[in-house]
Amino acid sequence: MVHRLEMELGGEQLIIETGKMARQASGAVTVQFGETVVFASAVASDKPVSQRDFMPLQIEYRERAYAAGKIPGGFFKREGKPSEKEVVSARLTDRPIRPLFPEDFRNEVQVIIFILSADKEHDADILGTIAASAALSISDIPFLGPIGAVRIGRIDGEFVLNPTFQQLESSDLDVVVSGTRDSILMVEGWSNELSEEEMVAALGFGSKEITKLVELQDELVEKAGKPKMEYIPVKPPEELVKLIEENYSDRIVEILELKDKANRQKTFNTIVEDITTDMTEKFPDDLGFIVPATEDILKGKMRNRVLATSQRIDGRGLGDIRPIACEVGLIPRAHGSALFTRGQTQSLSATTLGTKVDEQKIEGIDGGSWKRYMLHYNFPPFSVGEVRFIRGPGRREIGHGQLAERALKPLIPSEEKFPYTIRIVSDIMESNGSSSMATVCAGSLSLMDAGVPIRTNVAGIAMGLIKEDNQVAILTDIIGDEDHLGDMDFKVAGTTEGITAFQMDIKIHGITFEIIREALQNAKAARFHILKLMNATIDAPRSDISPHAPRIMTIQIPVDSIGLVIGPGGKNIRGIIEETGASIDIDDNGVVTIASVGEEGSHEARRIIEEMTASPEVGKIYKGKVKKITNFGAFVEIIPGKEGLLHISQIDNRRIEKVEDVLKVGEEVEVKLLAVENGGKMRLSRKVLLERK
Repeated sequence: MVHRLEMELGGEQLIIETGKMARQASGAVTVQFGETVVFASAVASDKPVSQRDFMPLQIEYRERAYAAGKIPGGFFKREGKPSEKEVVSARLTDRPIRPLFPEDFRNEVQVIIFILSADKEHDADILGTIAASAALSISDIPFLGPIGAVRIGRIDGEFVLNPTFQQLESSDLDVVVSGTRDSILMVEGWSNELSEEEMVAALGFGSKEITKLVELQDELVEKAGKPKMEYIPVKPPEELVKLIEENYSDRIVEILELKDKANRQKTFNTIVEDITTDMTEKFPDDLGFIVPATEDILKGKMRNRVLATSQRIDGRGLGDIRPIACEVGLIPRAHGSALFTRGQTQSLSATTLGTKVDEQKIEGIDGGSWKRYMLHYNFPPFSVGEVRFIRGPGRREIGHGQLAERALKPLIPSEEKFPYTIRIVSDIMESNGSSSMATVCAGSLSLMDAGVPIRTNVAGIAMGLIKEDNQVAILTDIIGDEDHLGDMDFKVAGTTEGITAFQMDIKIHGITFEIIREALQNAKAARFHILKLMNATIDAPRSDISPHAPRIMTIQIPVDSIGLVIGPGGKNIRGIIEETGASIDIDDNGVVTIASVGEEGSHEARRIIEEMTASPEVGKIYKGKVKKITNFGAFVEIIPGKEGLLHISQIDNRRIEKVEDVLKVGEEVEVKLLAVENGGKMRLSRKVLLERK
């Protein structure tokens, strides 16, 4: 049976429908908003993956080219690996859904999201989250939802729910909020230096709308929901946990006294090895539970100590920031470089300046565009002391890179002010938490070192939380173990003026706006501290760009001269490039961008183009070239592509019988432009220059 429900959301109808497609899936729905349609299915395996210490959840988000009436490009003419947009959209759904499965549920769950229709007005990413939640909620999978998701913009000081792509162009805020009826679970977005209070207000605005989405899904569950499946809980035997606590608790507590990450991990591994040796005979089939059981004990000890004494794993207080070191200009040939170190987290960032031809072409179902600023984040295995294959960037690397890219974007100068393509690469050299925020800091410093005219530095900090009943501890600058064992990972980046990017993941229910507000205020204080240290290293962009960077200049030529500069088959522009060594780009409105390493090539190319496109001036003297000789005179090219008639009577101050007696084809000759007649015909004279002499 087909079930269809509707509600009004942000001035548009949102429609959820189930029972028509994918009926063999555990749950399947379509969600429509405007003319954007998203499909989501949810399927779980029959049996659990035994002794695994994480939820085996897989979220796949795929755009179908037919959704926008397109045929994919490339040789194969079919969809290939997911784009960065698809990867980030999958993460937007994964992060709020993952905490909402029972802790002892270890059956594999796969959610597949297809974009079936794209109206080029509404982003499908939040619809994917709503559809995934609805599919899981009506299925037999034990999902503790449903959840809702909304996008919030702000135009002229007013919050806008689910703004269109066009509205986002004039918005100073773009944030996605996901949550349940009574708790926010995930936040991600950017803003143009909004204050902390404005950010809290935006989250409050979004949470009210999320409740409506949850209620709609509750109604769908009543009509089409399946009874939840019986599953085999995956958890360690109680006796095994009891023996570990009785015999190894003291040694596990000692891990909390070790400030160095590598020492903590080495000690933990040694304890696990000893436990495994002791328990092999009695629990031969349950050895896979030893690591998660030991981690749970460590987690409880760490959390209790923080709440009781406000002392953290590495000895810091709740609001303490790890030691920070900044350095710039350390890579000789890079256009800008910086090394930012915070405790055992370190980012080496390099900024490269390119020309318009270096822009990235973005193709998607929502339309194509060109990207002139990009940030790429890499997480090599040595940064955490591991050995593994290096392949392409994973979902985490793409997500972290986009977060850091958004944090710096509000400060990137416009193309009119700084006509360069800008690429920042962050290589994480060492990691113990918050490497994306280290990337923000290092990226900001490298931009200044490259001479990019950003107004101020941008810094980022990661906040954490430990909450047990009414006891709450907010942690500043969390390390990896605190992220893993805590209840919140809240990353905030910005300037002294306000917030530029944020990402929050909540692992528990009951996070209040008071907690979020306090975390934001603590993050602000930490951000100011970091910015002070960054500014002590470099507080303004270099006065000039690197000598190894291309020198770019722009000139405006008449639109009707574009073809002249390009020439037949590109002959003219190729000749200029070969002669000067400069790269040249001409856009449709006649703006010519010229670039070369060193200024000589750019200036020479500019001179040639200006001469080619200059309008002839009556009375001006030109050094032209004889292109053709007739019995009545010679045609002389005074400007590339523009010829005038030098009549035989104007060649010399004496009578001549034949033009060839004085001039030859290819010869350079000085002439004066006497007149430009109707139709653009030009009359030249050589004689007047001879008489003058």
